[in-house]
Amino acid sequence: MDNNKKDVVVIIPAFNEEQSIGHVIAEIPQDEVIEVIVVNNGSDDNTAEVAARSGATVLTETRKGYGSACLKGIGYAATLHPEPAIVVFLDADYSDSPGEMSDLLQPLRDGTADMVIGARVPEKREPGSMMPQQIFGNWLATRLMRVIYGVHYTDLGPFRAIRFSTLNQLGMTDTNFGWTVEMQIKAARMAVPFREIPVSYKNRIGVSKIAGTVSGTVKAGYKIIYTIFKYSRK
Repeated sequence: MDNNKKDVVVIIPAFNEEQSIGHVIAEIPQDEVIEVIVVNNGSDDNTAEVAARSGATVLTETRKGYGSACLKGIGYAATLHPEPAIVVFLDADYSDSPGEMSDLLQPLRDGTADMVIGARVPEKREPGSMMPQQIFGNWLATRLMRVIYGVHYTDLGPFRAIRFSTLNQLGMTDTNFGWTVEMQIKAARMAVPFREIPVSYKNRIGVSKIAGTVSGTVKAGYKIIYTIFKYSRK
């Protein structure tokens, strides 16, 4: 694959992230990116306006849910001519470091992986950027996937890159909290070559809609565990 070719689409699901989305878009390396797609997922603030002013293509997805927003972005990417070779998923809250995108792309460029997960390793995490329940949940989920599917993941990090052809083969369907784990399980079942690349993780701007609330944490944890066992029966 030509390292100098613009063949990457970045998909950013966003719900009420007007304070952070501009920072995220500004730090995305543009030399390999065809288009930055922000999927406005029911925001009642100025997320869409800030994203558009920052140069992103803004889509609207009225169905609430992280997965719903990702699916909307994928559908749009499929209409581009030519289709992107790679899709990068990135959170809108500025907890990820968009400038590290090239590190995630490298294994795809050199042919050693078809999917790359940004692993939020302890030595690159800001204190407080992940709550104890998130850290435990990641450990439990990845441990279960190792036991059930025989695959060694260490994180369910949202910052990830995947070949568009591979993504289409996975047939993603989850509309909310199970999105990241569904992708990793289906990739494991298909023996997709993958890499984990250590990435930075910062304290987000604003309050998390998931880890920042008890109900969000419980719902997310339940859905992740449910998804892991759901695909073990197929």
